[in-house]
Amino acid sequence: MYFSSLLFLFVFLPIVLAIYYIIPRKCRNAFLLAANLIFYGWGEPVLIIVMLISIFTNYICGLFIEKNRGNKKLMKFYLLVSLIISIGLLAVFKYTGFLTDMLRQIPPFAFMPKIDLPLPIGISFYTFQTVSYTIDVYRGDTKAQKSIVSFGTYVSFFPQLIAGPIVRYIDIAKMLENRKENIRQFADGVKLFLVGLAKKVLIANQMGVLWDTLRGTNDLGIIGAWVGIIAYAFQIYFDFAGYSDMACGLGKMFGFEFMKNFNYPYISKSITEFWRRWHISLSTWFRDYVYIPLGGNRGKFARIIFNLFITWFLTGLWHGASLNFIEWGLYYFIILVLEKYVFGKYIKKLPFALQHIYSLFFILIGWVIFYFDDQSKLFSYIVGMFTLSNGIIGKDSLSIIISYLPLLLCGVFASVPLWKNQYLKIKDRKYTVIFETVFCVVILLLCTASLVNQSYNPFLYFRF
Repeated sequence: MYFSSLLFLFVFLPIVLAIYYIIPRKCRNAFLLAANLIFYGWGEPVLIIVMLISIFTNYICGLFIEKNRGNKKLMKFYLLVSLIISIGLLAVFKYTGFLTDMLRQIPPFAFMPKIDLPLPIGISFYTFQTVSYTIDVYRGDTKAQKSIVSFGTYVSFFPQLIAGPIVRYIDIAKMLENRKENIRQFADGVKLFLVGLAKKVLIANQMGVLWDTLRGTNDLGIIGAWVGIIAYAFQIYFDFAGYSDMACGLGKMFGFEFMKNFNYPYISKSITEFWRRWHISLSTWFRDYVYIPLGGNRGKFARIIFNLFITWFLTGLWHGASLNFIEWGLYYFIILVLEKYVFGKYIKKLPFALQHIYSLFFILIGWVIFYFDDQSKLFSYIVGMFTLSNGIIGKDSLSIIISYLPLLLCGVFASVPLWKNQYLKIKDRKYTVIFETVFCVVILLLCTASLVNQSYNPFLYFRF
């Protein structure tokens, strides 16, 4: 069930909200858990078992870690059980096919059958949430959750279950037990949800159509190739940032506050800054649970490089069981190391405009690597971005780009904080409430009309 589906918008969400606010406060976590399981099981009634196993395992391990506080051996044992089962489930469902395909390329293993296991939606996200929980309990950063209902609600909470943001238990532990919903928070949640819906439906979906259309032409040319990957960059940003906004908005409606997951990443002046602004919950998770435990910036130069390599290799691998995702992670590893130790100080001395161009250039090349899982197509597309073999631009590509030019300009304006900054200046004025109400109604009507007519409505990060 997509957030941008008519079923969710006009059936599931209104019913869940109505019941949630009618029932007694002490019953709300139990009701949310039931609603979460219905939401998840709507598309995957069988694979919901995988999530339930993860919930039960980490709940029990958390309790035993807490119970054996002071006994390091037993604490480590239960932590390892938690990590092995959680990461093991992720590895089996996400990487078995990839590993067997790699082995089948080696003659002694050519007999192995091709294995295609169904990937449970959102398994990468809820696995990271359960892993961070047991690690935090082990470290003593938080107490174990005594209620299986509250813990299950945390892991399976439908607003951020499918595609994040990755929410740590330590950040919402108090909210699980004692949250105070209010009208202002609910109204802010509605506005944020509708902004995210507009990003997804009105921009991301259309950018996806443009990207698919340009890739399908035979006379792309250099300009067409660059505009195509710009369209994909806008699609993946507005798709994922739109989902994150909707998730945070829904969280507010139920009394939860989630961390901001995107902060206008395309205005970055370096790749380092880009990763402070893009998918913030993921980058901070890898920093806190992989990079720093490995040693972080401590130690000799070779050790720091090794720590960065492992972190970015795993970041790429987390995104998918395909060679191009590993290449994408290592691509950013190389650039970030070079920025840190070689030319970063020179980049900072450039005019801001050149810093932005530098960043966008490498970000766009990164999206080409990210998109194409076929290595020959990946190489061919990059060649087409830098050679005149296909000309500057074909007639078909030119006409397509011209027809989508207003949308591309909307994408540019929506990816910078100009409008947000202007809004913040007038936010507390008397007429702002009227403006916000009209804006929300218009957005809902436009998105509904668009969804009725659209057949193209994917969420790109569902597969992660």
